[in-house]
Amino acid sequence: MRLSTRVRYGMQAMLALALRSGPEPMSVKEIAERQDLPEHYLEQLITPLRRAGLVQSARGAQGGYVLARPAREITLLEVVQALDGPLELESCDCPPSSPHASGFCLEHALWLKLKRVIDDFLEGETLDDLREEAVNAAALHAPVYDI
Repeated sequence: MRLSTRVRYGMQAMLALALRSGPEPMSVKEIAERQDLPEHYLEQLITPLRRAGLVQSARGAQGGYVLARPAREITLLEVVQALDGPLELESCDCPPSSPHASGFCLEHALWLKLKRVIDDFLEGETLDDLREEAVNAAALHAPVYDI
């Protein structure tokens, strides 16, 4: 299972906004440059994020985008659903019109359980959790100058 390009790029954009140190908005161009994302593609992702109430736009010469709520209040599930809709996993190959003799399909039941686990995980993780991981990872890779 892989996250779609829309979700990966959208998460990176949301992370860039969460990492922003001040309240000033970030332009799509600035987000794209900081995250090394294609600007034209990122522009297409901002609209569903705005419609979902995850980002707000600020107009004007210094305009751009900011998080609509604190990063600790935005779950990763919200971001995924804003960009890709509800998470859909592969299901069994059984046609709905021909159930198993027992009326139970093991594969279908397992996929449903897995979907619930993934949804619960994404619901429990926030953008702030992701921000903390990014900050910690950057600190681990920062150069150390000992003399």
